Amino acid sequence: MTVPPGDRHVTVVAPWYPTQMFPFRGAFVQTMVEATAPGCDSMTILHCDRWSARVSDAEDAAINRAHLALLPRMKQISSTVGGAQLSYLPVPMPVGGDFAFVAKRHADTLRATFAGAPIDAAVVHVHEALPSGWAVLEHLRPETKLFVTEHASFLEQLLDEPEAREMYDKVLDRCEGLFVVGDGTRDVLLKALPRHAEKVSLVANPISFTLPRPEPVTALRRWLFLGGLIPRKGVNWLLEAFAKCHAEDPALTLTIVGDGELGDELRERAEQLGVQDVVTFAGSVGPEVALQLMREHDLLVHASRWESFGVTVVEAVAAGMPVLVTRCGGPEETLAGIEEAAGELVAVEEDDASLVEGYRRLRDRFPQGLDLGKAQRVLDERYGYPAVAKMHHRVWFE
Repeated sequence: MTVPPGDRHVTVVAPWYPTQMFPFRGAFVQTMVEATAPGCDSMTILHCDRWSARVSDAEDAAINRAHLALLPRMKQISSTVGGAQLSYLPVPMPVGGDFAFVAKRHADTLRATFAGAPIDAAVVHVHEALPSGWAVLEHLRPETKLFVTEHASFLEQLLDEPEAREMYDKVLDRCEGLFVVGDGTRDVLLKALPRHAEKVSLVANPISFTLPRPEPVTALRRWLFLGGLIPRKGVNWLLEAFAKCHAEDPALTLTIVGDGELGDELRERAEQLGVQDVVTFAGSVGPEVALQLMREHDLLVHASRWESFGVTVVEAVAAGMPVLVTRCGGPEETLAGIEEAAGELVAVEEDDASLVEGYRRLRDRFPQGLDLGKAQRVLDERYGYPAVAKMHHRVWFE
């Protein structure tokens, strides 16, 4: 599992990375690797993938013993983006368990993987202080620099657990810097652990602005949603808003990309609203397919109740598509100064009214009231691959 270290060798450890079963999960980690790996001597990704099942305590103990015994014999290494090498490490986990327990299970997996050996890297960069940061602590050489990117939507709940907060504090003691993708995440973190304020900085997820759109958007009729079909994403209100706008313009269509607990409920509701023939449920798709869909649709509708960053919104603008998005935390930061150029921001409300009214305003001022070219230039300077890679390389190596 070890790679000969160099002055610019980086190991990235993450609890998510795209797989065949879940091609969209951890896509933001993959883009970070794609942007930053070319400027390194080499890069290794350790994907510690949580495998959850409902098992008894006895069954869990037996599964974990067998897993840890077999893990050193298993090597699943493949090439990934940017010339990096990817090691896949399953982490068996019973359903439930607090954040500290999950982090300890990840640490068990790395302990069995490395068998006491250190991670041979000049820099170790983890996504999430818990579980990934905690899992790597015992494997760091004294001279190895540790960095953390934090973008967990559940960070407040994690830091409410005393043991998890203590573990998080120890990770921050060891790390050189912690990157957050938005002010909301930073505020939650510093409220719980204010003594680490000097280590925290804002660093965006990288977005590619190099894929041109075949034809510009000429009418805002093909709506697109990408994300989990879960309550926090507001997709139920999006469907209600779409039905009302479709009643005004029968040419409208909606493509819903993603899976989740609300899938069956949303399909049933589409039938009740009489829009089942113009609403497509596409399921989960890989990042390349998602970006292609952005270049084929007219409007991204993002109705989330809370986001730390909102990478999909920036990807949509990069793909030449206007956005209709709630002021849910991240988007008003990422689109600061170019809100009207990129689309329309609306209030978070527990109904569809703000989305309907926002769409009408956006439709009425399209296209003269937008400037997607300006929005793309501004966002490329903030979140494009070169900008984000330059920042990472500076802090990692200089």
